[in-house]
Amino acid sequence: MRLLIIILAAVLLLFQYDLWFGKNGYLDYKETQQEIAVHKEENTKLSQRNQVIAAEIKDLKDGVNAIQERARLQYEMVKPNETFYRITKENK
Repeated sequence: MRLLIIILAAVLLLFQYDLWFGKNGYLDYKETQQEIAVHKEENTKLSQRNQVIAAEIKDLKDGVNAIQERARLQYEMVKPNETFYRITKENK
């Protein structure tokens, strides 16, 4: 009888080991959950960035004013007989 109890306890410990430390065990589950949380946060940031880019693309496709504004600010292009002033903040 004592031998049977020892064998059953050993089998129980073997199953517990697999549950906690084996492949797809509890520790792998927790690690995967953390990775998923990191990826969801990254996807949220990328989604927001994509929305900003999509709005900018739509604005560039639809309006001439946006193209002119971009040309003035980035490439310092001006129309003939036009004076362009850029006001910048002073660095302290």
